Amino acid sequence: MNKIKLNTDYQKLLADTVTPVSIYLKLRDRYEKPILLESSDYHGSDNSFSYICCDPIASLEVKSGHYKMTLPNETEEGTVANNEAHKLLNQFSNLFETDENPFKFINNGLFGYIGYDAVQYFENIPVADSKEDQYGIPDMLYHVYRYVIAIDHFKNELYVFEHFPEGTEAKGIAPLRNLVNNKNFPSYAFSTEGDELSNYNDEQFLEIIDKGMKHCFRGDVFQIVLSRRFQKNFKGDEFNVYRALRSINPSPYLFYFDFGSYKIFGSSPEAQLVIQDRKATIHPIAGTFKRTGNDAADAELARKLHADPKENSEHVMLVDLARNDLSRAGSNVEVETYKEVQYYSHVIHLVSKVTGTLDDNVEPTKMVADTFPAGTLSGAPKVRAMQLINEYEQTRRGFYGGAIGFMGFNGDFNHAIMIRSFLSKNGSLFYQAGAGVVAKSNRESELQEVNNKVAALRKALSMAEDIG
Repeated sequence: MNKIKLNTDYQKLLADTVTPVSIYLKLRDRYEKPILLESSDYHGSDNSFSYICCDPIASLEVKSGHYKMTLPNETEEGTVANNEAHKLLNQFSNLFETDENPFKFINNGLFGYIGYDAVQYFENIPVADSKEDQYGIPDMLYHVYRYVIAIDHFKNELYVFEHFPEGTEAKGIAPLRNLVNNKNFPSYAFSTEGDELSNYNDEQFLEIIDKGMKHCFRGDVFQIVLSRRFQKNFKGDEFNVYRALRSINPSPYLFYFDFGSYKIFGSSPEAQLVIQDRKATIHPIAGTFKRTGNDAADAELARKLHADPKENSEHVMLVDLARNDLSRAGSNVEVETYKEVQYYSHVIHLVSKVTGTLDDNVEPTKMVADTFPAGTLSGAPKVRAMQLINEYEQTRRGFYGGAIGFMGFNGDFNHAIMIRSFLSKNGSLFYQAGAGVVAKSNRESELQEVNNKVAALRKALSMAEDIG
């Protein structure tokens, strides 16, 4: 396939009277497959950007061992051999040539996701055809967009970019700029219908937890993350659910991806993997206490969290997993920060920072494959835990536990784990949560952990009915 040179036009505007949500609402009915990436709970200027993209000019889709690569003037289809998906993603990225980015933020690249079921392309974990696949969505999907709007919350600046293949005419920034400056935007109602459904009842899920505990007792795994799926039917505009969720559960990663026939959106606290200038970083998060709003009380909670034996043992396991994963395609692996207490708007986390340098001639996508999925969504040892998950969970995870975000043409990578998230398709919203099961788990406590994790999602569903 021939290389595609992308030309770029852009315009800088003030962003003091607009928000990412208002801009998205203005353009979503005018442009194809719009997406929104926000950072609402940032610590500094490095990650204080939000992005709105629309009008795809190219895509890569992988599903059930087949791929489809759609480019401006040609389409290629074929099969994906074992352990070859990361090479396909790298090939797709390398097709595009752009001028050097003079900005210190994203202005172009690949935006999309890798679903949990894509692990079949990275490890010896086949996903059985007999497992229910209610979603029917791609295992992996990335787009290159014509338009990218970057909002710098630190400086109240906004940039509108248009990317177009060399030899074609630009469509122009003016219509998009006029939409941004428009003071009006449409909004619609949202309502749920019927009772919440689940792929297990409580007793069935407790039986699966018991099986996980037995494997931990036998020493097959130290921990296994077993999950449960929920479903709620609805009418109207599910973007209201996203608006409610970002208010209830603000997180470093907020995202709303409209893929046409389905949407994925959520509020994730945790990065899957960050690669910048060939340095890969994983931030294991284990240990969470809810903030009280009182500084002195929060400081005391932080001390208790830091000393809690259960939270510490889980944290050590995840740090070791990160070191092992990064070592597969990297070197100079080190724990730069260990068990740092981080305060977010609603919660306190214990967070470590584990880094590694990509080995020479190693593609960044190989590091993505070697560290996928996050240990917090599988267990340890990771491969055996995922084999057991594949055996005991009767339905495919689909999007849940995968990664969603951005990959630069230069190999930079920044994806969030798809947790605290919804998939919307055919008038139904699907959401899922897991419990980290160990040998000494209390089965009822693990069941409750799942309910605790979906509490914010259920609250967002209720709150969305009052947004109009």
